[in-house]
Amino acid sequence: MARWCYRHRLVVLLLWVGALFGLGVAGTTAGTDYANTFSLPDTDSKSAYDLMEKAFPERSGDTDTVVWKVEEGTVRDASVRSRIEPALAEIGRMKGVGDVTGPYNARGAAQISEDGHIAYAQITFAEQADSVPKELVQDVVDTAQDAGRDGLRVELGGQAITRVQEPPTGIAEMVGIVAAAVVLFLAFGSLLAMLLPIVIAVFGVGSGMFATQLLSHVTNVPELASLLATLIGLGVGIDYALFIVTRHRRGILRGESPEDAAVTALNTSGRAVLFAGGTVCIALAGMLVMNLRFLDGVVIGTSLTVVLSVLAAVTLLPALLGLLGTRVLSRRQRRALAAHGPRTQAASGIAARWSATVERQPRSVAVLAVVVMAVLALPLLSLRLGTTDQGNDKEATTTRQAYDLLAEGFGPGFNGPLQVVTQGGDTTALVAGIKATESVAQVAALPPARGVTVIQVVPSTSPQSVETDRLIDTLRDEVIPEAGVSAHVGGVTAVSKDFASVTGDRLPYFIATIIGLGFLLLLVAFRSLVVPLTAAVMNLVAAAASFGVLVAVFQWGWGLDLLGLGKEGPVNAYLPVIMLSLLFGLSMDYQVFLVSRMHEEWVHTGDNARAVRVGLAETSRVINSAALIMVCVFLAFVLSGDLGAAMAGVGLAAAVALDAFILRTALVPAAMHLLGRANWWLPAGLEKRLPHLAVEPAEEARPSGAVPVPGETSATGATAVHGLVRDADGGPVGGAVLTLMSKGGRQLDRVVSLADGSYIASAPSPGTYLLAVSAPSYAAHARHVAVSDEPLVHDVELTAADEVDAVG
Repeated sequence: MARWCYRHRLVVLLLWVGALFGLGVAGTTAGTDYANTFSLPDTDSKSAYDLMEKAFPERSGDTDTVVWKVEEGTVRDASVRSRIEPALAEIGRMKGVGDVTGPYNARGAAQISEDGHIAYAQITFAEQADSVPKELVQDVVDTAQDAGRDGLRVELGGQAITRVQEPPTGIAEMVGIVAAAVVLFLAFGSLLAMLLPIVIAVFGVGSGMFATQLLSHVTNVPELASLLATLIGLGVGIDYALFIVTRHRRGILRGESPEDAAVTALNTSGRAVLFAGGTVCIALAGMLVMNLRFLDGVVIGTSLTVVLSVLAAVTLLPALLGLLGTRVLSRRQRRALAAHGPRTQAASGIAARWSATVERQPRSVAVLAVVVMAVLALPLLSLRLGTTDQGNDKEATTTRQAYDLLAEGFGPGFNGPLQVVTQGGDTTALVAGIKATESVAQVAALPPARGVTVIQVVPSTSPQSVETDRLIDTLRDEVIPEAGVSAHVGGVTAVSKDFASVTGDRLPYFIATIIGLGFLLLLVAFRSLVVPLTAAVMNLVAAAASFGVLVAVFQWGWGLDLLGLGKEGPVNAYLPVIMLSLLFGLSMDYQVFLVSRMHEEWVHTGDNARAVRVGLAETSRVINSAALIMVCVFLAFVLSGDLGAAMAGVGLAAAVALDAFILRTALVPAAMHLLGRANWWLPAGLEKRLPHLAVEPAEEARPSGAVPVPGETSATGATAVHGLVRDADGGPVGGAVLTLMSKGGRQLDRVVSLADGSYIASAPSPGTYLLAVSAPSYAAHARHVAVSDEPLVHDVELTAADEVDAVG
């Protein structure tokens, strides 16, 4: 497939451009139909909601609030009314505004605070917040705030008002892409190579975003799905392309043609990308275990974007590599290649020195990494799930100002009233019991409708306080049963509490599911019990530390001002599920990329210390570059204007940084050095029953420096072919390429002979294989070799190019 895409690059490019523009036109024409509602079956707040739907079937559009405060006098003064009433009347005449309920009539008398300094009016739009045109909302805001003057503050709150406070769409994405471009340029040193991962991410995210818009018309997709799909799509799209381009550039530098280098890159790193993308989708699908229909649309949107990003990486990327040819290298690299010819790049620099340090001092490195992660995880003990509201907005926003004014004039609980809903029966005793309950500020029973009575309860504490949670429990467990009626506690605050409770109860099952799936995948991929067990533990450690960072920043408020965010509050209840899914998938990417290289070296040498050292030295640079790109992309979402997106961005950035820079670079290799050969242990009975899954075949042609001792076999059941490559006169032939293939023609290993002609090729098990040898100025050579449990010594004699060698 890679070769076809490379050779038909213009066709592939046109197909992708056509698909992106086609989806874009269709998505723009159809618009969006995001459904931001979610239900919590079998919860008390859902029962209350169902009864209210029965009593009030005609649901109005979004209701927002205009709040004003006077410094002197009262809001009833003629000077105040003469400014506010005309503004409210003008708002009421706007097309798209259904109703305006002000405080200056009998119906709105309760909308003035006791001291008369603060009042509010309710504006009911004809549609829900997401459907209200921004132009209309801006007109409402401008008209209301124009009524203000010195000594008269006017602020507005509500979901529709929030929309006009958001920064222009795309700022976060653009900042993330620019930051990623800088990292890529530093990693590649080439402008064209830098652009490749970005182009792949743009195509993957763009097509995924438009496809998600179209899907929102046929299934319930929350607006959050689009945001998270963009967040994760940019990260994985750039990272996956980075892995493949890095391997492609390495192949060209080693003398392969651009086409062969692209094919090899896709058949090695591309195969790992397919596996990694699959694990991300499996992790995202783990959210379905939560049985929260609200998350189903998130799974659809994010998984679709990941699939399209992977598809772009394995089809569009080889086409673009074909268009660039050797220009994927920097000018300096092209000049060096032309002047000195191909050469093997050995791991060097900081990565090699750090790898050697970890090998020498694994205990010290492991202890230091564990201490750092444990300290960062400590705040997790204070984790409190809930829902952020406009009280967590930035202090300068009008929604936050309106929220604070309502709390000042009518009590902190006014922003999150409870609804106690009952059907039939006498509610007198219930109302009296609620009034006598601690932490209740106001109680008002509305007139019954269709046999349903709604009792409005205003707590004396804020919606996010622990006392309000306790009040809800008290009403449900004590007050309502004592009144002898059947009633349910609902309202936004109660829904938030129930959502947090349901999420907390189901979270262990979710964690067990994704950890279990990851264990099975790595077990099959690496034929080891210890490697997947280590990965599972590391995932839990990374999750604990990243949630500790979340609690410290968003719940304790550390650094919120520095980040330009709002007020501290609980962690959004849905965030642990989404973060764990994404973290699991992304950490699996790094684990696969790191351990696959270690596993390859282990199969070749049977030396665990060498395998871990070489694997870390050769992969840590690209892993850290990929992680740095993801951190930049995720942190950029702090600029999105959405606190939930900022929370997800900071949490994921912390998780990826800790996972890559501490766990995969320090703790995992240190632990593998300490465990030794046990890393690769697998019971013989299990080995026979497990299916074989090649995550990444032998990655590259590289010299082999050691010849195995006859009679020595590896613990994995693998064996080897080794010997010398000589010419007809007995002289050594260095630089010959030896390929070991199965009977079916599948490449098992590919190595290059050293200057003295020595080579060693790894065989997965005893059997008959085809060994093909080629070298410049010599005829091709191929022989079948029978390998037993012991390494086979097989010397190769190459003849001049004008002679023919047949397969023996």
